[in-house]
Formats: sequence, structure tokens, C-alpha cells
Amino acid sequence: MEWLGIFIAVFAIFLPALMLPGPDFIAVVRSSMARGTRAGLLTTAGVALGLGVYATLSLVGLSALLVEYQWLAIVLRVAGGLYLAWLGLKLLFARPEALEIDAADSSPRRNPMLFGFLVTMTNPKAIVLFASVFATAVTAETPAWVLVAMVVLVVAAAAVWYTLVALFMSSGPVLRRFAGLQHWIERVAGACFIAIGGRLLADARTPVTP
Repeated sequence: MEWLGIFIAVFAIFLPALMLPGPDFIAVVRSSMARGTRAGLLTTAGVALGLGVYATLSLVGLSALLVEYQWLAIVLRVAGGLYLAWLGLKLLFARPEALEIDAADSSPRRNPMLFGFLVTMTNPKAIVLFASVFATAVTAETPAWVLVAMVVLVVAAAAVWYTLVALFMSSGPVLRRFAGLQHWIERVAGACFIAIGGRLLADARTPVTP
């Protein structure tokens, strides 16, 4: 079955890349530890939705558009880098707060799902990943149902992986073990966001190649 080979070629690259720590992973861990299981799962939903959007855009030709219009790639990288750096600074200089172990923070100050979605959407390297992965297996003759199935599987894989991360990082034993380190974990997360944002800004003018 030709389509089975396409799935194997795509997900043999995507799944290991998904599990590598990056902005999405940091966002889910931070939400889970700071605000509980519900916030972690909502952040997971936002991340999965963002990856689904990037996968869809890549399949419909955004990568080719970025190659044709380099200024658009620069705008995306600058916007993404600034947003991640801003998030990092907020975490780096946040005041220490008591960690609620038995109840999630229901404060309306933040929307965890929107937070996860924005973190994913402001990481332009995701579109490069999808463009390169799909380019190795997808052709103009690939059936539409295969393309749709790949997007669905991308969302499902992200949802499953980050749900496991959220459930683990928001569990009582884990929270009790890390309760005294919460503020330092947020500082490390903030530094990671700033570093990733700075790297995007530094690479903003690097040409996008097909």
C-alpha cells in the first residue's frame, strides 16, 4: 500500500521531533505545574490545534509562499521571536506564588488553551519542520484523504503526548516533590523562551529554502 509508506515516512520524522523539548513542551509543563491538570490539558489542546494548523498550512502551500516571499518569513520570525521573548521575561521576573497541589487555579487571568496555541503559532520552525517532512513523502498525486488523515494524526499524536506530559507534571506526588522548586522552574522556562525567541530573531534574515 503506497499510502502506508507515506505515513511511515512522515511520522518516523515527526514523532521523535514532537517528543524533543521545545517551546510547546515548556508551555505544557509550566501550565501543568503552576495551575494544575485542567490548565495543562487546555494548553495541550492549544498546542495540538496549533500544530494541526501548521500541518494544514504546509500541505496547502504556505512553505512555497515563504520561499517566494522572503519578507513574509522575516515578519513571522520576528513576531514569533518577540512574543516568545516577552513570555520569557514575564516568567523570569514573576513573583513566587504558592503552588496549589489539590486544586487547579481557576483564575480567569489567563487562557491556557490560547497560551498553548500562541506559543505553537509563534514558532515558525514548526512550518519548516512540516514542510521538510511532507516534502519527503507527499506529491501532487497524493490522495486528499491521505493529506487529511496526516493532519488528523498530527493533532492526535500531539494531543496524546502532551496529555501524558500534563498528567504527569500535574500529579500530586510530582507537585509535592517540585513544590519548592516551582519558581526556579519558571525561571528556567523563562530563560528557555528568551533563548528560543532570541534565536528566531537572530535567524530572521536567513533565507527560507525549498
